[in-house]
Amino acid sequence: MNYRFLLPGMAVIMIFSFPGNSLAQQKKPLPDEMNQAIVQQEYKNMHSILVSRNGTIEYEQYFNGYHADSLHDSRSSFKSVASLLVGIAVDKGFIRDIDTPVYTFFPEDTAFSSDPRKRKITIRHLLEMRAGFDCDEWTDRGRDCESMMDKTADWVQYALEKLPMKDDPGKIWAYTSCDPMILSGVLKKASGMSVMDFAAKYLFAPLNITRYRWTLDPAGNAMTGGSFYLLPGDMLKIGQLVLNNGMWKGKRIVSEQWLKLSTTATIPIPGSSFMAVSRSAVGIPQPTTYGFYWYNELVKTKDFRYKTIFASGNGGQYIIILKELDLVVVFTQGNYGNRMAKQAFDMLVKYILPAYR
Repeated sequence: MNYRFLLPGMAVIMIFSFPGNSLAQQKKPLPDEMNQAIVQQEYKNMHSILVSRNGTIEYEQYFNGYHADSLHDSRSSFKSVASLLVGIAVDKGFIRDIDTPVYTFFPEDTAFSSDPRKRKITIRHLLEMRAGFDCDEWTDRGRDCESMMDKTADWVQYALEKLPMKDDPGKIWAYTSCDPMILSGVLKKASGMSVMDFAAKYLFAPLNITRYRWTLDPAGNAMTGGSFYLLPGDMLKIGQLVLNNGMWKGKRIVSEQWLKLSTTATIPIPGSSFMAVSRSAVGIPQPTTYGFYWYNELVKTKDFRYKTIFASGNGGQYIIILKELDLVVVFTQGNYGNRMAKQAFDMLVKYILPAYR
């Protein structure tokens, strides 16, 4: 794939703090059985596990040569960060209404004349993965538009112009990284800033996220559908921001209203359960639902049940928020294109939740 990379700044932050906490204050180790299971390859290709409770980092371990300062490809879990960026743009008035048709941000573009249904696509449809494009990257049987997009020089233009329509917007859920890529163009048009500058100013700098790497297309568009490299400790900050209803160290970053709207997942994903794919002997599979690039799934065993909000990326990149427990859990893995990526959900119910309930 033809990528260029942007590395902002030179500062390297290796130790992160939530209010009143440092990584040295690890309060409660997880059971030794979990670490032993990882070392013994019962859970393969684990890179990191981090747990914070009530804003305090209580567990942080890295495996298989990865460290706290290892930039990690977040894959599609970055879509959830793109959802935050859209919410910030709405909060600040750059985007007035998510039901605004997308074509209004590209008045000079003729792409929307190829099919009248394209003029009906709204920002909400893109956030919900219900734009109606003939794309489906959720299963191996669908049309992989992202792979085709990767081969072009301008990913935003490709997604606007080249994707054929299959369904009326708002009707059918069909997963594709091209939807958030269009939002990269919308954010740029609406704010008058590059997505990189917008994210740095309104999200990353306030959270003291300083070391990361964007993936850019040859035209300089920032990829908002994945392939953003950051530190697992900063993934934990993103989860803590959501847990805190948009607040960080007493400052409002994104509105509580947006987070409630975007993380309340009401769209069913046919036949999907992350717990089921994990093949957990403890977890009882429940259906997965979709919001604005955030997932919900009830994690359930014979002893407990908790609602989760989570970001998910290929290979096992997860930011999992459990509000009932004031808990954020981050996993990074190397199980790309493999059902083993879902092993995190078995570990969650077998080891982590019993330790922190």
